[in-house]
Amino acid sequence: MGVKLPIYMDNHATTQVDPRVMNAMLPYFNEKFGNAASRNHSFGWAAEEAVESARGQLAKLIHAAPKEIIFTSGATESNNLALKGVAEMYSEKGNHIITQVTEHKAVLDTCKRLGRYGYQVTYLPVAKDGRIDPDDLRRAITPKTILIAIMYANNEIGVIQPIEEIGKIAKEKGVLFFTDAVQAVGKVPVDVNRENVDLLAMTGHKIYGPKGCGALYVRRRNPRVQLTAIIDGGGHERGMRSGTLNVPGIVGFGKAAELCQNEMAKESERLRGLRDRLKEGIFGRLDEVYVNGSMTCRLPNNLNASFAHVEGESLLMGINDVAVSSGSACTSAKMEPSYVLKALGVGEEMAHSSIRFGLGRFNTQEEVDYVIQRVVEVVSRLRELSPLYETAKERVHSSKMN
Repeated sequence: MGVKLPIYMDNHATTQVDPRVMNAMLPYFNEKFGNAASRNHSFGWAAEEAVESARGQLAKLIHAAPKEIIFTSGATESNNLALKGVAEMYSEKGNHIITQVTEHKAVLDTCKRLGRYGYQVTYLPVAKDGRIDPDDLRRAITPKTILIAIMYANNEIGVIQPIEEIGKIAKEKGVLFFTDAVQAVGKVPVDVNRENVDLLAMTGHKIYGPKGCGALYVRRRNPRVQLTAIIDGGGHERGMRSGTLNVPGIVGFGKAAELCQNEMAKESERLRGLRDRLKEGIFGRLDEVYVNGSMTCRLPNNLNASFAHVEGESLLMGINDVAVSSGSACTSAKMEPSYVLKALGVGEEMAHSSIRFGLGRFNTQEEVDYVIQRVVEVVSRLRELSPLYETAKERVHSSKMN
């Protein structure tokens, strides 16, 4: 059977809604359309019951208590609520926040705004493998530090940070630890208690759920985390996030979490196999291709590679029947090289030649084999047109002769 085109391999940007998620959501658009805050009739009760069920499904996925889950409009709002909410609530204790240079823009831009309000922000560097050095973190903590914000897994290179070690340091120092776990939740096991995470952001559309629905985990004990709300009006979600709840979205998010809970181990193993097949197929047939970031501490569905002597935009255009990315979805409209790759020490030319492959639940082995073939064909053709590649080959040839 032939491969159906185009092929989608940009699952870090967003994912297709799983049909089982869609089926769970449908009744809450028409039959059970009540407002979860309407406590006077059966329509409201049915909506509230559905919301609380989803809260439990999400809590179970990250080993939290249902009451620790606050629903938001998505991960960007969750990140803003965590950072700004902690900054304002704990301003009397201190004004210092620690993050890293490769965070998502939703965290970096929020930190920049807080910096304009007088908060001090330390941006930790990363090593060539994309991970921070826990000793750098330990040295950066001061008596004024109120929050450590380090993402669980990077959205471009898929590299997983030493979260358990970071949580241990934060706990020892009495500093709150927030992690943007959007790319990790549902892909790898996450345990907020074992990892000493105090706040955690996640979103539905990265785990085969709907867009426009996210959540923030907020620890209730040891320590009890308090937040200043950034949206006022009505006091929904225990006063942390006012606004009428997106019941169909929440139901879908909960169902998506349940599916991840049940299928994660098997799915991760399958995706890792497909990812490794993709890597071996490309690297085995092309020279001067380089992985960006650690391969050992990495999401099972991610491959980020640079193709020397090839312009990334040309490669993307050449494989236009395959949806991949040259960076994160939030920065792909810009022509500058990825700030994440630059932080790893990747040169500008190589950063411009990088492609992010994000495999997902609905990808097949046949699709992977097709993508290998297309990438090899297009890279080979582009290199034939590149005088730089020809010169590099001649250098290698003459050095071997000598």
